[in-house]
Amino acid sequence: MRAQLGDQLVVESPATGATRRDGEIVGLHHEDGTPPYDVRWSDTDEVTLVFPGPDTHIRHIEPRSGRAGEQAGGGSGGMPPDRAPNPGDVGRRIAAERRRQGLARAETARRAKMAPEYLAYLEERPAEPGLASLIRLADALGTTVAALRGGGADLPSGQGHALLHPQLQDLGPDECRARLSTHGVGRVAVSTPDGPAVLPVNYEVVDDAIAFRTMPGSAPAAAVGADVAFEVDHVNEIMSQGWSVLAVGPARVVTDPDEVRRLTDRAHTEPWAGGEREMWVSIRPRSLTGRRISPADQ
Repeated sequence: MRAQLGDQLVVESPATGATRRDGEIVGLHHEDGTPPYDVRWSDTDEVTLVFPGPDTHIRHIEPRSGRAGEQAGGGSGGMPPDRAPNPGDVGRRIAAERRRQGLARAETARRAKMAPEYLAYLEERPAEPGLASLIRLADALGTTVAALRGGGADLPSGQGHALLHPQLQDLGPDECRARLSTHGVGRVAVSTPDGPAVLPVNYEVVDDAIAFRTMPGSAPAAAVGADVAFEVDHVNEIMSQGWSVLAVGPARVVTDPDEVRRLTDRAHTEPWAGGEREMWVSIRPRSLTGRRISPADQ
């Protein structure tokens, strides 16, 4: 019998074949994934050391690759050294919320009463943690199970309840630059023949300049040769918190071949709008301001 972190251990009745008990394997004691295991039982949410008997089998969460190190998930519970992390949506949300709050993985695991190795596994693999694990993680991170599962991701932001004692703070230039450089989609405000327009674009920050790709004659191309406003923001609907950064400055079209090549090489993604968008527009901020809404005690 071999298992990896996140697999389900099932104890069945030999006589009827009916499931008597099941739980998540949250701890391994051997590199090759052989017993015993630390199991979090779904009926009690308690973790116990289990030496599986003849009426026990493993439900693997994904097909085996045939390699013992991958089957066991390695002794540390994370990715084997020859495989890059490939987290699922739940794992990405867990890791993002943990990092947003500045929590170490070990501290988050302690709060959630789970093994750090299991938390590493959830963040690094496309796992499907059980409801009990999600409840503990949501409580440890101050969020909800629905948020970790992606519930409400497609709903308009800003419909949650306002904080009881909100605090509106101005962001300094360095913090504005740091937050600006973490995003890949922003909004550029331009004047068009039909009036003002605010348009979403994929952007990069290179040498303190904001750059995005478009096509000649398009609405975003109207930014060239004028002072424009560029805005990015982030809203945490669950926590009723958020921030925004506004950059104002002249926009120009990038014509130098070396500069175009450098921007293209450093681009993190192709424009989501598709099509032939090879015209780079650069905005050099003359003004950079930002604000953050958070609880008064933060």
